[in-house]
Amino acid sequence: MMTSLAQAALDNLLEKAKKAAENSYAPYSGFRVGAALQLKNGQVVTGTNVENVSYGLTICAERAALVRAVSEFGPEVRIEAVAVANLNDSASPPCGACRQMLAEFAEPDAPIIFPAADGTRQMRFDEVLPLAFGMQLKTTNKRR
Repeated sequence: MMTSLAQAALDNLLEKAKKAAENSYAPYSGFRVGAALQLKNGQVVTGTNVENVSYGLTICAERAALVRAVSEFGPEVRIEAVAVANLNDSASPPCGACRQMLAEFAEPDAPIIFPAADGTRQMRFDEVLPLAFGMQLKTTNKRR
C-alpha cells in the first residue's frame, strides 16, 4: 500500500484538483490544469496554471500549489499525495520541472494521480521521478 490515505480520500483529492482547474488562467493554450496536494499535516492545498504571453513565465498548477503550501505552512511541509486534473480530457502527468520541484517535499511513496492516455493513472512519486536531482548539504549532510 502506497499511503495511509483511503481510495475515497484520493478520489476526493482528484475532485479538488478538477475544481482548481476551473480557476485556470490559460488564454493562450486553453489547457486548464489544477493540482491538489494532500499534506502530512492533514491540509489540502490547491493550485492552477497561470499562463503568460511569454510562455516561459507560465507557472504550472503543481508548482502553484507547492508555492502556496510552503507560503501557508512553511518550508518543513511534507506532501503525502498529489492529484493533477485538467478540463481538456488530455493526458497530463506533471512536467519535469514540476516533478523536480515536488521532489523537495514529497514522500517517495506518495501516490500521484494524473490523467494518462489510458485513463487516470496512480503511481508512487519515486516511480514518476526515479532519479531526482539532489545534493548533500555540507552543513547538515542531508539530501535537499
